Amino acid sequence: MHKYWLDREQWVPRPIDEVFAFFSDASNLELLTPPWLKFHIVTPRPIAMAAGTLIEYRIHWHFIRMRWITEITEWTPPTRFVDVELKGPYSLWHHTHSFTPERDGTTIRDEIRYALPLGPLGGLANWLTVRRDLERIFDYRTDRVHEQFACR
Repeated sequence: MHKYWLDREQWVPRPIDEVFAFFSDASNLELLTPPWLKFHIVTPRPIAMAAGTLIEYRIHWHFIRMRWITEITEWTPPTRFVDVELKGPYSLWHHTHSFTPERDGTTIRDEIRYALPLGPLGGLANWLTVRRDLERIFDYRTDRVHEQFACR
């Protein structure tokens, strides 16, 4: 299984507790996800976030409807949490969310490690579309976070 990664970092001029509170509310995932994915949280809300929390979503990717279940495997407020895919489009999805107080604000880091279930075709699929789509998703997320925290 060939593994890929995507790392993003963004600074916002808000305190870490406020930023972590926003990201730890699973409902905000719908605000941070591009409309073209038709992202919907299936798990009843409110969702109590903690290690072991399971969250189910529905997404549409290139007209393919998918069920996605993640588990919060690490929960360390207000500095870090990790979600991993239990069922979904990837054979590996490990997303570390880190928050660091810096320069009178907070640096948000996303470290995503992923692999595709397509064997030798996974590299081609990643090159053709998956990587590009992930970049677009996280570009959208960066813009929404920028708006949410009134970055100047």
